[in-house]
Amino acid sequence: MNLNNQPTVEELARLFAARKDTLDSHILWVCKTGEVHLDSLETMSDEAEFEERKPNMRARLKMYRRGQGYVGKKAAADTQYVGQVLQTLQSEWAALQNKPGVAVIDRLC
Repeated sequence: MNLNNQPTVEELARLFAARKDTLDSHILWVCKTGEVHLDSLETMSDEAEFEERKPNMRARLKMYRRGQGYVGKKAAADTQYVGQVLQTLQSEWAALQNKPGVAVIDRLC
């Protein structure tokens, strides 16, 4: 899914559905090209370490903690929630895609 190519709620929902909430904490992030990723932290200890390992990262949301229901099939089925996340990504992306560094989107969604 790419924020520059008219993304849909369904595309974002597929990213959420592909992950298991009970296995790891996750971070939703956007690379320089506008491509959206949802990756688990796996063995990384915190958000800063995750950021260091993603040199093409331009923006990210705060971490989705394991077991909180923010990712997975149930989260993906909540189209209102996924729509809010998409709306947040789109509105923030317009402002920060050309800024240097990594922006942490700290809005509740």
